[in-house]
Formats: sequence, structure tokens, C-alpha cells
Amino acid sequence: MAKLSKKLIIRVPFLGPDGMALFPFILVRRPDPGPTLLNHERIHLRQQLELGIVPFYLWYVIEYLIRRWQYSDHYTAYRNISFEREAFSNEHNLQYLTTRAWFAFSRYLHTVQKA
Repeated sequence: MAKLSKKLIIRVPFLGPDGMALFPFILVRRPDPGPTLLNHERIHLRQQLELGIVPFYLWYVIEYLIRRWQYSDHYTAYRNISFEREAFSNEHNLQYLTTRAWFAFSRYLHTVQKA
């Protein structure tokens, strides 16, 4: 995994999730985030780079609402957002971003699975 500048990783102790990507920053709750969490968030940074920050979050919220209607519970809806499915599926592969195709999240739009 390419080195991510520590200046771009910001600790926010009161953050709800363990991590959150807000281009170009990664917000983390704990002082020493592991490589898997950082890789997951770096995948989101790439998605944001592809779509732009505002379109990414608009798409994210709209897809969440659709999945929430589809599954009726927050956690299953969240885990089935295409951006999250790509990130969770590849977070352990620390070399993923070196071979990832542009707009790879789109492969996860139509193949939905229960979490």
C-alpha cells in the first residue's frame, strides 16, 4: 500500500464510525488505525476522486435510501451500498488500488447481497 501522509489522517475521537473518507482526508476515531481500515477509506477516496465529492455523497445517500427501502434496516442497507461493497470486499487486499479499474464500484450496483 502506498504511503498515506499522516497529515491527511485526522483523528476525531467523537466520530461515530471507525473511519470516514472526506477527500483528501481520512477521519479516524482511534489514534492508531490499522492498514485494513486505512485501505477501506483509501478505496472511498478513489471513488470520490472519480465522481467528485458532492456527486459521490449524493449518490451515496440516494443509494442508501433505496437500499433502506429494499432491506428495511440500516446495517443491511449500509453494507449493500455499492461503494461500501467494493471497499469491504477489497479492504484486506492492500495492493487493490494498484490494479483497480476506474469506476470499479459500478460492478457492485446490480449484484446485491444480504449482509
